[in-house]
Amino acid sequence: MSDRYTVISADCHAGADLLDYRPYLEKRYHDDFDVWAATYVNPYEDLLADTADKNWNSDRRVAELEEDGIVAEVVFPNTIPPFFPSGSLMAPAPTAGELELRWAGLRAHNRWLADFCAAAPGRRAGVFQVLLNDVDAAVAEIRRAAEAGLKGGLMLPGTPPGSGLPELYSQAYDPVWAVCAELGVPVNHHAGSASPPLGDEPAARAVFMVETTWFSHRALWHLVFGGAFRRHPGLNLVLTEQGSGWIPGVLDMLDYYHGRLVAAATRASTAESKFGAGLAARMGRPPSEVWHENCFVGASFMRPHEVPLRDRIGIDKIMWGSDYPHDEGTYPYSREGLRIAYADVPRDEVAAMIGGNAARVYGFDLDLLDPIAAKVGPTVEEVAQPLEKSPADATSPAFARGASVRVW
Repeated sequence: MSDRYTVISADCHAGADLLDYRPYLEKRYHDDFDVWAATYVNPYEDLLADTADKNWNSDRRVAELEEDGIVAEVVFPNTIPPFFPSGSLMAPAPTAGELELRWAGLRAHNRWLADFCAAAPGRRAGVFQVLLNDVDAAVAEIRRAAEAGLKGGLMLPGTPPGSGLPELYSQAYDPVWAVCAELGVPVNHHAGSASPPLGDEPAARAVFMVETTWFSHRALWHLVFGGAFRRHPGLNLVLTEQGSGWIPGVLDMLDYYHGRLVAAATRASTAESKFGAGLAARMGRPPSEVWHENCFVGASFMRPHEVPLRDRIGIDKIMWGSDYPHDEGTYPYSREGLRIAYADVPRDEVAAMIGGNAARVYGFDLDLLDPIAAKVGPTVEEVAQPLEKSPADATSPAFARGASVRVW
């Protein structure tokens, strides 16, 4: 066994520079793109800075991740795809008039991403994007993207209140779950992609920070209570950059409601009976069992207060991520981020959470990655050393002191 860990970040972000998407658009959209791009003003400071090329400069990215001890990454989107008002994670659902061009923009991103992943063979699992406004088109793009080699799976858009889309528990999305189960495509739901618009007042921004993870967690109970995993037992759901400390308590709560409602359905005299009707037949097993069979957490920079809960979450369910190149990510201090979380954790458990589980979920080849990690990965001895002092210029919440388990 190597004395270094093979670290796979289950949460990184990338995307093309704005004009570099043009060749990936169908030619019939080039004129529309030229008009749109000529007046578009990028709202994100980090995408205008000198360091923005971290999102698309393949060689720089490989070098910086290796310097940080990371040999492979799951790649979520980050930049602005064509015809979007903002990054696609946060963009509201398109109107009927916007749908065609938005779809064209996401297809362009997915094509670009396939080439970006191919530039570092075996070291990137690209997460492709769809819209849920047209389920048939989503299914077709899932098949095309999977065939193109994007192993990171589907990024599930949110359906926040006011979106006009059916809720995620709706059987309208069954064709999406079916094709993902058929092809072994993970369904990823990233924080920020399900929050309703709140405006830009200071209070609104604070409310967003408090609520955004809760809106992202909703995908779990929607798919569980909606029976998606009963109808499609091969379906896997990954909840990314939403923390992990909330999971045990939420599973207990979901099991409570499941038990009460299923039991109530057999006793018409109870106040809850009308709510439980049909639930047992539709969803099947209790939520905690579904979690341990079908679900995973992209825990990103797991924090010390979350680590003692790992057995209840499932050590085989947790995947660490650096969130590169975001300011809240652990780069260039990922080794320190691993130490602050995992210094007192047994080696085999650390190896699973910081690489092995991601390799299994996303299909990374450890025979390819282990020799690279043997040169650049953090040593077992290094990670086992408790971090006494955080780097002075670290910006990641991974190093925030005094954090505690959140309600959600």
